[in-house]
Amino acid sequence: MANENTSNRGGQGGGRGFAGMDEARQREIASQGGRAAHESGHAHEFSSAEAREAGRKGGEAVSQNRGHMSAIGQKGGEAVSENREHMADIGRKGGEHSHGGSRAGSASSRGSIGGQPVEAGKQSRKNT
Repeated sequence: MANENTSNRGGQGGGRGFAGMDEARQREIASQGGRAAHESGHAHEFSSAEAREAGRKGGEAVSQNRGHMSAIGQKGGEAVSENREHMADIGRKGGEHSHGGSRAGSASSRGSIGGQPVEAGKQSRKNT
């Protein structure tokens, strides 16, 4: 019979060594190592300047991946656009700015179509 451990790899348990342990046990051991390093003074503790610089470098590296940045923006846009009230507010503010603010208070330019009041998000536009 073949060795049963050979087909069970990748951190699923049953393998050899650290990689063969379940994730909870790996975390426990890593945590103990971190505590020991801090107690002995060997752990590096970032100053706020070092942390800021590391974050800046990481941000630069991530922002070079245009596909990743596009996906982030798309997710954010989808999440925000689900909030109908928020989107209506954005639309109102945009409309106010596009009219130069001079007619912002008049009933004929805001919130009505042909003299009829319109609820936010319910403007009469045909989908083409």
